[in-house]
Order: sequence, then structure tokens, then C-alpha cells
Amino acid sequence: MTAATSAETFAPRPGAAAVHRMIAAQAAMELRLLLRNGEQLLLTVVIPTVLLVIFAAAPMLDLGPGARVDFLAPGVLALAVMSTAFTGQAIATGFERRYGVLKRLGSTPLPRWALLTAKTLAVLVIEAGQIALLVAVALALGWSPKPTPTAISAAAVLVVAGTAAFSGLGLLMAGTLRAEATLAAANVVYVLFLAVGGVVVPLSRFPDAVGKVLDLLPLAALSEGLRDALQDGAGFPWGATFILLTWAVLAGTAAAAAFKWE
Repeated sequence: MTAATSAETFAPRPGAAAVHRMIAAQAAMELRLLLRNGEQLLLTVVIPTVLLVIFAAAPMLDLGPGARVDFLAPGVLALAVMSTAFTGQAIATGFERRYGVLKRLGSTPLPRWALLTAKTLAVLVIEAGQIALLVAVALALGWSPKPTPTAISAAAVLVVAGTAAFSGLGLLMAGTLRAEATLAAANVVYVLFLAVGGVVVPLSRFPDAVGKVLDLLPLAALSEGLRDALQDGAGFPWGATFILLTWAVLAGTAAAAAFKWE
């Protein structure tokens, strides 16, 4: 082998990696950052679990016929999805934007849409752990779901659609508000949705006109959809899925258009 041939064989080949490899690497980094954040774990794991245990044991809480945990478990699963995809992601991304992290990432070969995709993938991994923990706790408390193949498939579709919807809303908030405003607003929305999202209070307890509006909220759609699929053994929740996908498209489009990287 001549010197020229050797030089050509081992010549450097500068250039960006394939997009799917960049997304996978960024998603792994986002996952590590989420797991290292104690406040995020408190919000996404501890609070939903504590709420499930406390409300399931509250004798004064009238949730209709059947065990309280049967009503609460699907709603708390939906709340866990929201806490990770919306509240946690909005706060973390808002402060990343404030500290200039997103500005620096935006100057790398990683496309901006790929960065948002990587964040959503990391959220899905965290949610898998949340759901496993909450299902185990709910079963220990006496939850009796109907895990038919259709119900499990419907629940998976609802969780993915809900994650897309809440992720879009969280990124929209983080990309347009100051970090401190995002922190306050995300927590306010979390508490508000907990009260009116069908998690611990049945939507049937609200006046009809109010209930029809609340049905269109993403948390209410996810709560009721999971409840229909897992608890009532109903068919595929097309209505709830449509509401969540609509929120996902609208919020994702708005976030992509309005996100301020600096």
C-alpha cells in the first residue's frame, strides 16, 4: 500500500451524523437530565402516587358506585402523563432557554424539530416508569381494571396522543414566556387541571354547560378515555383520541412557529 493510498483510506470525513442517531443521542441526554433532577422526580413520580393513595383512602370522597380507586387510577395515570409531558418539560425547557442552552443547541447540526422530538421521546420513557409504578400501587389498593387487548391498545394510543398534546403545550409555554413566568403558569395549570380535569372529581358533578367545555380539555379527555378503556371495557375511545390529537396538532404547530430560542 502506498503512502498516497493510505492517506486516502484514513482521511477524515467531516459532517453531521444521521438525524436518527442525533435524535437518539439527544434523547438519551434529555433522559439523564430528567432523572438527575430531584424536583422533577417529585413532581412526576411522588406527587401522583401520594395523591392516588390519599384520595383512595379518603372516606369522605364520594366518587359514585364501586371502589374509589377504580375511578381514581385512570385519572391519576392521566395526571402523571401531564406532570411529565407538560409541567416538568415546560419548566425545564424554560430555564434551558433562559440559560442559553437552547441557543447553543440551535447552532449545532441537530435540527430544532429533532431537539423537540428528542425531548418528547425522553418524556415517553419517564412515563413508562411512572405508569408501571402507579399501576402497581393501584392494584395493591384494590384496582380492578379490564385489561383486554383492545383496552391496552387504546390506553397506549391515548398516552402517546396525550403526551404529544401536553408536550406541545409545555413547549409552547416554555418558548414564549420568561422562565419565572413559565414556572408559575405551569404550576397553576397543573393545580387547575387537577381540580377540573376529571382526575378526582367526576365531570358529571359540574353543570351540564360547564361539563361540556371541560370535556374538551386535554387532561379530561385523557382521564375519561383511559377510564372508558380500562375500567368500563368500552370500545376504542375515538372521541377522546380525536380531542387529544387536535390539541397535539394545534399546540405543536403553535410551538414550532412561536418558540423563541434566545
